[in-house]
Amino acid sequence: MDFAFTEEQTAIRDLAADIFTGKSGPDRVQAVEASDDRIDRGLWRELARAGLVGIALPAESGGGGLGFTELCVLLEQQGRSVAPVPLWETALASAAVAEFGTPEQQRNYVAPAADGELFLTVGLEEFGPADAAAPETSAHRSTDGTWVLTGAKAVVPAAHIATRVVVSAATATGTGLFLVDPAGAGIRAETNETTTRALAANLTFDNAPAEYLAEGDSVQWLVSRAEVALAALQAGVGAAATAQAVTYLNERHQFGRPLSTFQAVSHQLADCYIDLEAMQVTLWQAAWLLGNGDDPGTAVLVAKWWATDGGQRVVHRVQHLHGGIGVDIDYPVHRYLLWGKQIAATLGAASADLARLGDLLARPEVAV
Repeated sequence: MDFAFTEEQTAIRDLAADIFTGKSGPDRVQAVEASDDRIDRGLWRELARAGLVGIALPAESGGGGLGFTELCVLLEQQGRSVAPVPLWETALASAAVAEFGTPEQQRNYVAPAADGELFLTVGLEEFGPADAAAPETSAHRSTDGTWVLTGAKAVVPAAHIATRVVVSAATATGTGLFLVDPAGAGIRAETNETTTRALAANLTFDNAPAEYLAEGDSVQWLVSRAEVALAALQAGVGAAATAQAVTYLNERHQFGRPLSTFQAVSHQLADCYIDLEAMQVTLWQAAWLLGNGDDPGTAVLVAKWWATDGGQRVVHRVQHLHGGIGVDIDYPVHRYLLWGKQIAATLGAASADLARLGDLLARPEVAV
């Protein structure tokens, strides 16, 4: 397994870095956080024009024709700028439609999403157990043969601006994915502010009409990619937060020398480096396996756990290393703490990750 980026992946990384750095500075992010929908639509249009929104979607559907690893390269750069756009949500929802949807669904949602003309999102979390691949929301056919959903999804990101939500639900024969209109009949949306100051919604379904996508392994297909996408975001958040700490500690002096030269400080930065390296290697292993269609075994959950546990340690250490200025909620580094905590709580916290990993390891057929 080669963790070095290809020329194409390096070009994607550099292009994304240029766009996020130029269009999503701290002042711009703060202004977007004060807006009505908390989405940087100007940045979204720029990403779409550059072909980055649909980079992992099939070329025949208007996408870039690349893979999941390239999407993770892009998401890591988003994390470095904590840019307020629903990128992983739209990218993975449209990828699910491209993978499992009918030709009509693909025409309606995949190409427009790649062009930045609409937003899509995913509803995977619920108010019960943390395992997103085992939903309690149920789907069944109504008397006229159409599908309807009953249940609820928690903290659905960007639901307030999404054209459709890809929802996981239990069926009579297993689990499946369905498309719902978050503003449609039979759906009650309760919008709330998340830790990152973005907006999300709790969606309650009462025989809500839904479009069928797929059953079988489709839910695990989407959950695995969502977990690794979050790990990519967290890797970017942690790396950028640590870089800010290094700059700050080299510039600030105490007793006639930079704070970075103090042993206790350097030890904490070394711990950040160790966590970041573990996050990176587990991230790219999982992304590579998924992107190549291989059985990831435990790789996805290991990457998810490192992003959750190690990612939180990094952003907390960085906040602490900034001393008194670290408690200023308007200072840029505080935003990385908020993103790190939100990502770590999405799709299950560290203890839930370890429980699922233990269950997976107990299966004799699973490759470590």
